[in-house]
Amino acid sequence: MQKTKTACRVDYLLREPPGQPVPAEFSEQTALKIRRFHTRLPGYQPTALVRLQQLARWWGVAEILVKDESTRFGLSAFKVLGGSYAIARWLCRKLGWDIDAIAYEDLTGGGLRERLGRITFATATDGNHGRGVAWAAQQLGQDAMVYMPKGSARSRVENIRSHGARVEVTDLNYDDTVRLCCQTASERGWVVVQDTVWEGYTEMPQWIMQGYMTLCAESIDQVASMKIHPPTHVFLQAGVGAFAAAMVGCLVNQYRQSRPRFVIMEPSNAACMFTSAAAGNHQPHSVSGDLKTIMAGLACGEPNPVAWNILRDFSCCYIRCDDAAAANGIRILANPLKGDEAIEAGESGSVGIGLLEMICHHPKLQSLKHSLAIGPDSRLLFFNTEGATDPDNWRDILWHGKYPYDPDSDATP
Repeated sequence: MQKTKTACRVDYLLREPPGQPVPAEFSEQTALKIRRFHTRLPGYQPTALVRLQQLARWWGVAEILVKDESTRFGLSAFKVLGGSYAIARWLCRKLGWDIDAIAYEDLTGGGLRERLGRITFATATDGNHGRGVAWAAQQLGQDAMVYMPKGSARSRVENIRSHGARVEVTDLNYDDTVRLCCQTASERGWVVVQDTVWEGYTEMPQWIMQGYMTLCAESIDQVASMKIHPPTHVFLQAGVGAFAAAMVGCLVNQYRQSRPRFVIMEPSNAACMFTSAAAGNHQPHSVSGDLKTIMAGLACGEPNPVAWNILRDFSCCYIRCDDAAAANGIRILANPLKGDEAIEAGESGSVGIGLLEMICHHPKLQSLKHSLAIGPDSRLLFFNTEGATDPDNWRDILWHGKYPYDPDSDATP
């Protein structure tokens, strides 16, 4: 384990991935089928892949590409892709339908409710996943019950309620909120829509992860249409690991002959993937505590074991960092160099750019830059997974310099 002594703590682990066979459940054919499903949803449009050419030149790399999910279905986050696909899969299985053969109207018609009644889909969330589940339930004429951990932003609570869902903010951390949701759902006959795996609960998380593949499939097509060579590095933020593993699974299936280097990023206080890698026994490991971080979408202490297996097998680097890295990423993306496009990045979506700035420029991270082979020929792909879903905090960071980062400081945080 390597540590930096800076005002923004960064710890990293380098690992040589074993290079296992590509995960079949994230095949190119599966990605195409899931993308076709999403194109049938009202308001579907591919989100932009933003090419930051001036920033790439400034930082001495060939390409910086940011897949910007801040506009997805007007919900400001990618999470709806997983929840909508998983709920539709559950309904189709219940009815004996083939999801690839049905029209969207089949899932929204009164005949479905006559056969199944009104169903409550329950989930625990920091905000974005819950809003996606609430939106999907609303679109399909069903109900949603959403549990949120302590400290959840009021704006995220109200966004979920705007889709007709019931919301309960608990006094628990995220992982304990998941347990409360599952217990209550079991008692009341609700359907849990969660990307965390536990004994006897694996199918729904896999459907959610597969749903995320649409944004990756879009990115692959957009890279090709720009006539850019495939990415050499992909930076992926991890909470329970479902999103990161879905992107890895999709990309290693697509780029079999030229796999990019995968860098996994987490908040210092909620780094279960980093902890699992550091343990060195190939098993997933949890972290405990209040998991406090501005990167609310990543504040998870218990890894999805299926996701961990994929990340373990294909990732070369694990990084945990303080909130200042994400805050700096917000400021960089919102204030682009002349000629580049501004991006509204939320706290969980900005951490990769904030870390890259440090890797490219901080003298104490030059060994990491060298180990990752980041240089003039590097093409780096990032995913802005959310917009400003907590507008007050976003403005505090952008306008008032909250969570400052001093690149010349040697102070330990």
